[in-house]
Order: sequence, then structure tokens, then C-alpha cells
Amino acid sequence: MPGAGAAPTLRCVRAITVPSPGGPDALVLAELPDPVATPGTVVVRVAAAGVNRADVLQRQGHYPPPPGAPEHPGLEVSGTVEAVGEGVGGIAVGQEVCALLDGGGYAEFVAVPAGQVLPVPAGVGLVEAAALPETACTVWSNVFMLAGLRPGELLLVHGGGSGIGTAAIQLARCAGARVAVTAGSAAKLQRCAELGAEVLVNYREQDFVAEVREATGGRGADVVLDVVGAKYLQRNVEVLAPNGRIVVIGLQGGTRGELDLGRLLAKRGALLATSLRARPAEEKAAIVASVAEHVWPLVAAGRVRPVVHEVLPLAEAARAHAVMEESSHTGKLLLVP
Repeated sequence: MPGAGAAPTLRCVRAITVPSPGGPDALVLAELPDPVATPGTVVVRVAAAGVNRADVLQRQGHYPPPPGAPEHPGLEVSGTVEAVGEGVGGIAVGQEVCALLDGGGYAEFVAVPAGQVLPVPAGVGLVEAAALPETACTVWSNVFMLAGLRPGELLLVHGGGSGIGTAAIQLARCAGARVAVTAGSAAKLQRCAELGAEVLVNYREQDFVAEVREATGGRGADVVLDVVGAKYLQRNVEVLAPNGRIVVIGLQGGTRGELDLGRLLAKRGALLATSLRARPAEEKAAIVASVAEHVWPLVAAGRVRPVVHEVLPLAEAARAHAVMEESSHTGKLLLVP
């Protein structure tokens, strides 16, 4: 114990850091200062952190955190509220929560804006709840709030076996829409079918434009949720139904592509592109509130469930990133401190 008048000892917490960009081995377990609950924030003792493609890009040096965000990766967590900052209402110490983050989730503790905190839905375990915030907020904000998917329409999801894809299938089916997916293996397509996808395209062997057209009598997809970007840009326009909407949320296939505006115009189509992480706090809070209102009841009712591929120790974050880059997983990868 320090003597009278001595400065208190600063507690440190374990976290995964990226001292310099590189491969999975660039992730290093280190000690960082304990986060503090400032006004408008809460500190969460992390039970699990979700691993996302954006974390891989950040590790590689391609996706820096927004100003003011923690430098270490991690965009979603579940856990128990450890401390509540001034001005925060409706959240109590000891409450089990999950949260959408600006960064810093690969740690034992993390500070979160109160507006980005969600209760753990009924029927979901504390660890598996970490698989929900990023995927639910991404799919709900893009497919429903932005693209306005309607009952009876067809949603084409590229990367159907991903965390985003497995959530999109379930939410679209709950909304009364049909779902087509692309994935790179029979096992992933089988899991997509179990979740409710009707049109299954192995992109290594089949042309998704032809397959979706055949399945829809030539009409095409009403909404395309695309994580690929430039590589699929023109074919996404080709597969689009009249009045269809393409939402680009990832750039795994590059950032620059050629677009036939005449073709898009003829279909009265819309090309939309969004990023969740860099949005202002008030926009994220609005998305989180909408997810709590519309998605969480579906999760509590068992109609939408987190799909977890594997749970790994925080110290094995490098292995989780290697699996992510191999795309050998279906659903989410989680890290537990």
C-alpha cells in the first residue's frame, strides 16, 4: 500500500496492440493504462471481443482508427459494466451488456460511449453476445435503414458465410425477403441454406449473375450487400433488378472499378457506399437504438441467433486473424481475455 500522500498506482490491463503494421504476428499482447469512465461513457470488463475484417485491415496498416479512438483493434465486445461516467442514465454497474466500439475491444477493459451500449438479449450467453453488435448494426443500418429491403424482395449477400452474411440471411428472412448468397465452399453454402438462404452460389465455380437471374425468372436482385467492391462492381449492376439498390460495405476486391452508368440508369438503380466505424457518435447511437428496437426482439425470440465459429484466448489473436484471412470460418471468431 502506498504511504500517505503517495500517488495512487495506475492499474494496467492486458490488450492486443499493433506496434507496427504487418501479418498476424504483428499483434502483440501488452499492458495499457486502465480505461476511465469519462462523462457520457461506461467502462466494460470484457467477456469476449468479436474479430472483424476491419481489424485485419487495421493490423495491415490500411484502416487507421478514427480520431480519438483507441489505437488497438476491436470493434465489438460483450461483458459487464465496471464503471459509469457522469451523465449516463439507464446503465448500471454489474449489468451484462454488449457494445459497438470505435476501437480497443481486444482488451480486458474498454471504455464505450453510452449510446453504443446494448443489453445482452434474452437467451444469449454473455460470451456469444460479442458476435452481435457489429454485424447487427452493419446489416440493419445498410440493408434496412439505407436500402429499405421489403417483403418479397430478393437480397443478394456476397460472403454469405461471414459474420455479416449469416446475420443478413436471418434478418432478411425475418423481414419476409428471399436471400441469395455467394460463398467459396459447399460447407459454407450448406450453413447458409440452414439459416434460410434459397439461392446458393459457389463463386469459385459459378457465375452469380446467371444463377440469380435464373432463380428469379430474369428479374435479378433487389438489394445487393457487397463486401468485395471494385471486382464485383459491374456484375453487381448486371444482376440488379429494376429499381434495385447496391450497398458496398467492403473493398476486399479493390477500390477502383469501371461502372457503366448507362446500365445503372436503365435499371433506375442506386449505388450506395457506407462505413460504420467513422460515423459520428450521434449517428452510431441512432443505429444502436434502432437495432435495440427492431433486431433485439428477434434475437430474444430465437429467430436470429449469433453464429460463432470459434472462441479463442485473447493471447491467440494472431491465430484468429490467420483464420479470418484464410476465410475458412463460418460466422464469427471471438477472443476471450
